[in-house]
Amino acid sequence: MFTLDHALQLIQSHGLWLLAPFAVIEGPIVTVIAAYLARLGYMSLPGVYLVCVLGDLIGDALYYAIGRFGPAILNDRWQARLGMTAARKLTLGEHFADKGGRTLLFGKWTHSAGLPIMFASGMARMNFTQYMWYNLIGTIPKSAVFVALGYFIGDAYASIDTYIYRISLLLLVVVLAVGFWFFRNRRQKS
Repeated sequence: MFTLDHALQLIQSHGLWLLAPFAVIEGPIVTVIAAYLARLGYMSLPGVYLVCVLGDLIGDALYYAIGRFGPAILNDRWQARLGMTAARKLTLGEHFADKGGRTLLFGKWTHSAGLPIMFASGMARMNFTQYMWYNLIGTIPKSAVFVALGYFIGDAYASIDTYIYRISLLLLVVVLAVGFWFFRNRRQKS
């Protein structure tokens, strides 16, 4: 089983070259571990920050591509079963045209809502340059927070990972509860 200790040892041994793919796959805790290793002198702190920001943005671009091109693999019947009707796609497109930036920043900062929002922005065919711009705006402070956490209290990376998981799970529950509440209210008004 792959653990945080394994990730720590691998990044410590191979530096920024190995940090880059880890930052694409799993950003926050890898950023914390890498900043901790930078404090110990194994890597450069500005290099860690830059690689983590770029890795996060590459991951965001991949999620957008999956959202944009993934549904095309499914035939119309499967798209309908998954609720991807023409009307919903049109509504989604209008939402991301009007409020895409705010939605992306919300997803980026809540962490737990980020993945479905990034997929949805691809499905909505949001302008890619605009999509990446808002993700950059969200990634810069988010990565800075995780770098600071890693630099100052990174030796507690296992606890930090637990807190990241718990906070993300709590935010996901809150987002789902609010979404359910809005859905229920809208349905009752109809």
